[in-house]
Amino acid sequence: MAAVEEGLEPQLAAAGDAAGDATDTVDARPRAPPLLAGNRLSLDLDPGGCQRLLHLCAQQPPQLLEVAFLQLSGHEDPQLLEATLARVPWSLPHLRSLVLKGGQRRDALGACLQGSLTTLPASLSGLAHLVHLDLSFNSLETLPACILQMRGLGALLLSHNHLSELPEALGALPALTFLAVTHNCLQALPTALGALSTLQRLDLSENLLDTLPPEIGGLSSLTELNLASNRLQSLPASLAGLRSLRLLVLHSNLLASVPAGLARLPLLSRLDLRDNQLRDVPPELLGAPFVRLQGNPLGEALPDSCSPPGTPVVSEMPRLFLTSDLDSFPVTPQGCSVTLACGVRLQFPAGATATSVIIRYRLWLPEPRLVPLGPHDSLLSGVLELQPHGVAFQQEVGLWLLFVPPRARRCREVVVRTLSDNSWSDLETHLEEEAPKRLWAHCQVPHFSWFLVVSRPVSNACLVPPAGTLLFSSGHPGVKVTFPPGATEEPRHVRMQVKGRAAAKGSGWCLSTKVSVRVACLPQVVHMAARELQALLQEPGAAVSPLLCLSQSGPSSFLRPVTVQLPLPPGITGLSLDRSCLHLLYRALPAATWDDITTQVALELTHLYARFQVTHFSWYWLWYTTKACVEHLAGKAWRRLRLHRVNLIALQRRRDPEQVLLQCLPRNKVDATLRRLLERYRGPEPSDTVEMFEGERFFAAFERGIDVDADRPDCVEGRVCFVFYSHLKNVKEVYVTTTLDRQAQAVRGQVGQRGRAPGLLGQGRSPEPHLVLPQVSFYRGAVPDEVPEEAQAARRRKGTDALWMATLPIKLPRLRGSEGPGHRASLSLAPLNLGDAETGFLTQSNLLNVAGRLGPDWPAVALHLGVSYQELQRIRHEFRDDLDGQIRHMLFSWAERQAGRPGAVGLLVEALEQSDRRDVAEEVRAVLELGRHKYQDGIRRTSLAPGDLAPPGPSASQSPEPAQA
Repeated sequence: MAAVEEGLEPQLAAAGDAAGDATDTVDARPRAPPLLAGNRLSLDLDPGGCQRLLHLCAQQPPQLLEVAFLQLSGHEDPQLLEATLARVPWSLPHLRSLVLKGGQRRDALGACLQGSLTTLPASLSGLAHLVHLDLSFNSLETLPACILQMRGLGALLLSHNHLSELPEALGALPALTFLAVTHNCLQALPTALGALSTLQRLDLSENLLDTLPPEIGGLSSLTELNLASNRLQSLPASLAGLRSLRLLVLHSNLLASVPAGLARLPLLSRLDLRDNQLRDVPPELLGAPFVRLQGNPLGEALPDSCSPPGTPVVSEMPRLFLTSDLDSFPVTPQGCSVTLACGVRLQFPAGATATSVIIRYRLWLPEPRLVPLGPHDSLLSGVLELQPHGVAFQQEVGLWLLFVPPRARRCREVVVRTLSDNSWSDLETHLEEEAPKRLWAHCQVPHFSWFLVVSRPVSNACLVPPAGTLLFSSGHPGVKVTFPPGATEEPRHVRMQVKGRAAAKGSGWCLSTKVSVRVACLPQVVHMAARELQALLQEPGAAVSPLLCLSQSGPSSFLRPVTVQLPLPPGITGLSLDRSCLHLLYRALPAATWDDITTQVALELTHLYARFQVTHFSWYWLWYTTKACVEHLAGKAWRRLRLHRVNLIALQRRRDPEQVLLQCLPRNKVDATLRRLLERYRGPEPSDTVEMFEGERFFAAFERGIDVDADRPDCVEGRVCFVFYSHLKNVKEVYVTTTLDRQAQAVRGQVGQRGRAPGLLGQGRSPEPHLVLPQVSFYRGAVPDEVPEEAQAARRRKGTDALWMATLPIKLPRLRGSEGPGHRASLSLAPLNLGDAETGFLTQSNLLNVAGRLGPDWPAVALHLGVSYQELQRIRHEFRDDLDGQIRHMLFSWAERQAGRPGAVGLLVEALEQSDRRDVAEEVRAVLELGRHKYQDGIRRTSLAPGDLAPPGPSASQSPEPAQA
């Protein structure tokens, strides 16, 4: 040890200098909360974590010797991090869990960045009590030698590094029970791996393994083995000797056969063989309920081998099935079929790339800058980004995108829209139906960019030659555009879009849509309901024709006039109409105003149609009304065509009122959604009907002392941002806090929508006693720099252009046992009935802390908690764009079902351990132990004789309460 200390003198000197700097830095900052919380020291989210630890080591507080859990970030300066770690064995001799993960920082595209850690100081081998070491998301290329000296190590996590091999000495760790080396570059395994007789869980997924050593059959205690997404072509027969194995995951490999002995493993409950090259499997496995074989060419004949001599044998295309924590994958010239965790499928044909390429993907939440929509388009999916951008493939790549089925199908079509050469265009799209509500939009792409699925008015395309042609709408044959000879010198591709109720028979939405890729002219027809128009004009006899939009990207005008034919408004004929009531309206750009051009064109009328000639394209509309000035009314009618009628809701979770669900719903979905939600939520009646545009921004502002309890990327100073898309879920769930004194008399004010007080769903009509009544208001537009503190300031203007839309009350129950008005909201949560006072129990605040630590490991925890796989998939689907929402929903739903049941807390701890989250399990145990001590202290105080009572003081007045993590 003396030699080691001598070798560390330069490092310790540097660490001492850093500690001095850290002391000055810490002293100059505002007073921070204590760093030590029990026996846990979490410094991974602090940019100056190493400096803070060095400062503590220099001070040597007594609590430092009791620290058992330490978390540091791998993004620290490498020299400073190494010097800090060199101090750990002497300053934290009882350390049991050391987490040195990267991944806390993200790049411009949102992908996790790996830490700078490349090695560990040799002195860490002196941590005699260390059982858990997490080095994930770093830059390790070789395994640090000090790890091989940690004889008591039970869990070793090395995922997301650059390891190409594991040393043979790894087999000398006698206590190792869990080893995770996922997302590395392993090409082979050491034979000594089979000597780890205590190993229970081994995860080697997402590597480059093509074979397994036969010695792997010596892992007698192994219960879970994950080898997914490698290059395995065969398996050793020794796998049949893993008698303790319960889970074997082999999906996304190149397996052509599997050992028949796997069927005789006595405890095997799941065998995942999806997406391999299995044409035949042993009969014992073929019908077994625990075997998954989807994505294999079962029963298919081998490719014809009758080829000329010397022809190279081409292997089958690999299949990859990516997990939710993976955002990239390799593509070789061999090609591959890839299924992303978000449901997107990609098909790279052989020869699509000349060299190996790393493909990155990200699913963006839709927002106006990423979603280009026409006036009558609807968004049906999120925004998929595939990188590298702009790199052309040698063969087109197949892309399948899941989308929400559109509600309006008649005279509409679904297309994939992409960004190419700084402009958006629609790709030729084919629709495939896997289930009634599971639809795919399939297209071929020459390069990668952004992709989304939209619903638009149906289109018809043709090529206009110099000799002229005729283009008519398949949805409304009465709409025609005639191009005379000489209208253009060069052929032009034109397209007509139709949206309306008056469609030809059989021209509805179907699953074999084909759309022209090249767009030069865009005719579009839109209908307006007669009742809406008559209500707007207050004229029973008013009528309008379909609204026709003609646009082009080529020359601004045609060489000869083009004849446009529109049907006369419904109920009007050319023989009986009053020409003074007929108006041809033209939408002038860029002013976007409507002009009456009836006197400027020659209208030719037939019994059913009106014809006129134009030399350039714009919007045209025929109106029949007695009103003299219809330009302003046309603008109002055109806006109304694009509006959606919605209601706003704000509900609170019954067991946790600080959890608020905000949602914007189409009017026809409100009742069904509330019936589903009111089992777990309650709150005021929905707002009055509000009209919104597709892609319109709005935000929710918490008022009267209410604020959002956490920093969120979609939240600016307590204002939660939304973007309305009629087919997507406009829902967000936040936790709120308040500075109001919730022990005082209830604060009541005038709340409601447009002056009326809303009733309360699920809790009667009369307000409960002892409640504060803050509120949440909804406003149009992006979050401004200054928002009125109360909604009354914005209620003066009504209508679609009004800032304020609705106000709904938020009801927070009166606190019991709080420390005062400034007490943190998370400490005011009522305890869940998990456990009991003698053995310890958890509060909702404790569960929130647990949820914040699980990350991508939550599905494993859920399955070990007994959550069914079907419920797991449902949670993933409902909260598919919100990882935190998935975790919280799973954990709190499980906790509500366990209320009052004995052993619930023990079940949670066991599930965390089985999912290799011993760090969280140990923290939960520490919380339980603290709660038990408080309970026992309270019992001792209350059981003393009156003459033996201690003098009154803060400790004597405390009542037993749940411990807060």
